[in-house]
Amino acid sequence: MLRNRSLFGLITAELVSLTGSAMTFVALPWFVLATTGSTAKMGWALAAEMLPIALFGIPAGTVISKLGAKRTMLISDAARGPLMLVIPILHHTGHLSFPALLAATFAIGVFAAPYFASSRLVVPEVAGEDEQAVASVNAVLSGASQITQLAGPVVAGVLIAATSPATVLVVDGFTYVFSFLVILIVVRAGKRVEAAAQSKGVLAGLKFLMGDSLLGPLMVSACIINFVAQGIILGVQGIAYFRYDADARVLGFLFGAFGVGALCGAIVAQQVTQKVDLLKLAAFAIVAMPLPLFLLSPHLPWGAALVVVAAFAFFTPLVNAPVVGMLTVRTPAELRPKVMTAVMTVASMAGPFGFIAAGYALRHVELGPFFIVLPALLTLGSLLMASILLRRAGGAPDDVPVPNVAHG
Repeated sequence: MLRNRSLFGLITAELVSLTGSAMTFVALPWFVLATTGSTAKMGWALAAEMLPIALFGIPAGTVISKLGAKRTMLISDAARGPLMLVIPILHHTGHLSFPALLAATFAIGVFAAPYFASSRLVVPEVAGEDEQAVASVNAVLSGASQITQLAGPVVAGVLIAATSPATVLVVDGFTYVFSFLVILIVVRAGKRVEAAAQSKGVLAGLKFLMGDSLLGPLMVSACIINFVAQGIILGVQGIAYFRYDADARVLGFLFGAFGVGALCGAIVAQQVTQKVDLLKLAAFAIVAMPLPLFLLSPHLPWGAALVVVAAFAFFTPLVNAPVVGMLTVRTPAELRPKVMTAVMTVASMAGPFGFIAAGYALRHVELGPFFIVLPALLTLGSLLMASILLRRAGGAPDDVPVPNVAHG
C-alpha cells in the first residue's frame, strides 16, 4: 500500500501537519485556561475553530468540485500557516485580546473542512472503488493520523513546560508549510470533478445524504454524539489542570493516550475491515467506546487515567474506518466532494455548542459527576447509532441501494 507514491505523500503530509495541529489542540485551550482560569472561555476558543465547519462546510463541497482535492489542500495549507502565526505574534507584542484570539481560530477553522474532506476524497483514486479497499486505506490514514495524536500532545506538554504555549503555535504554523510542499511535489491525485446533472447545486450533497436510507439517519445520530463528545476534550483539560496540579506534561500524556489507543485501534481496523461486516463492526465499536469514561469519575492516579483514555480512543477507528468506507463507496464519484463536506457539516454542526455547553457545565459541576453524566449521554447516543447500523447489517450488497439524488 505504501508503495503508492501519492498515498505515501498524503500520509507524510498529514503526519507532519496533524502533529502540529495536535500540539495546538493541547496548547491553545491550555493557554486560555491558564491565563483566564475560565473553562467557559476555553470552550469558546475551541468552538470558534469548529464553528466554520458548520457554517461553511456544505459550500466547501462546491469549491472542492471546482478546484479539485489537491488544489484545495494546497490553498488550505497556504492559508492556515500564516493565520496560525498571527496568534503568537500578537501575543509577543502584547496585542492578543480574547476577541482577537477567537477571530484567528475562526479563520483557521474556515480551511479545516475543505482540507480534511479533500484528503479523504483522493483515496478512491489511489485505492480503487472497492468498499473494503477504501475502508482499509482509510484505516491506514487513520492510523497515521493517530500517531500524531501520540507524538503531538507529548511534545506540546514538554514544550509548554519548557517554554510557552506560543512556541507550540509557531511550530504548528511551520508544519503547514511542510505539508504544502509535500502535497505540491508528491501527491498526484485529486483531480477536478466534472459536473454532472445530479451534482449541481450547493445542497446536492446534503440532498443525497438525507435521501439515503442509511447515511441520513446515521449522520443525524453522529451529530447528537458529537455534541456530547466535545465535553471529553474539556474534561481531560480540566482533569490535568484541577486534579494534577496544572501540570502541562500530564496534560500532554493524557492527550497522547488518545493517540496510543486510537493507533492500536487503527491497526486492528486495517485488518478486520477486510474480513467482517462493516455495519456490525461499527455498531459494536460505537457502543463499547464510551464505557471506559465512567472510570474517570473518581480521582485516579494519572497513570490509570491514561489507560482509561486510551481504552476509549481504541474504538474510534473501528467506527470511523467502516463508516467512511461505506460513505465513500455508496456515493457517486461526481457527488463525493459535496457529500463528504455535507457529512462533516451535519456531524459537526453541534460541536461548537457542545464545547460551549461543556465549558459552562464545568463551572458549576465538579469533575466526578461530570464524568458520570457525560458518558451516560454518550452511551445513549451510541445506542441510537448502533440501532441504525444493525437494522441494515447482514444484507446483501443489492439490499443496500444507492438513492437517485435526481429525485431529491
